[in-house]
Amino acid sequence: MKRLAIVCSAALIVGGGYALAGQAPPGGQPARGPAPPTPACGPNVAMKNVAKDSRCFELRTYTVREGSSIDLLHSRFRDHTNMLFKKHGMTIVGFWQPVTKPDQLIYLLAYKDGAARDAAWAAFGADPEWVKTRTEMAVQVQVDNVFMSATDYGPLK
Repeated sequence: MKRLAIVCSAALIVGGGYALAGQAPPGGQPARGPAPPTPACGPNVAMKNVAKDSRCFELRTYTVREGSSIDLLHSRFRDHTNMLFKKHGMTIVGFWQPVTKPDQLIYLLAYKDGAARDAAWAAFGADPEWVKTRTEMAVQVQVDNVFMSATDYGPLK
C-alpha cells in the first residue's frame, strides 16, 4: 500500500469547474475573496517523516450534485480533461470510482511542488479548450481536495 502524509485540505462547491475555496474557477469566472495559497507540499517540507524528494500530491474528490450527471463527469475526464491535465504538466496518478458512492469520482495528481501545482492549474483554467469543455459539459460538483507529501518510508514519491 502506498502511504502519503496529509498536509492540508479544502472543500468547496463549484459550478462545472475546478477551483480552491476563494479562487476563481478556470475561465476567469469571479469567486468570493482572495485565493488561498497552496500549502507547502512536495520536496523539503518541514515535517517529520516526510520524504525530502516527495512530489506534491493532490487528492481530489468530486461529489456530483443532484440534477447533474456522474456519467457526464466521467466522459469529460475521459474525452477532454485528462488530455488537458497532461498538456499543462499535471501527472495523473489515478482515478477511482467508490463502489458505495456512485455519485463520486476520486483522483490523484502529482506535481513537482506547490508552485508547479499553482502554475499548472492557472494554465489549465485559462486554456480555451478547457473553457469550452467546461461550458459544454457543465457538471455541478462539490470538490474536496487534500494536499499531501509522501512519507520517507513509502514507495511512492
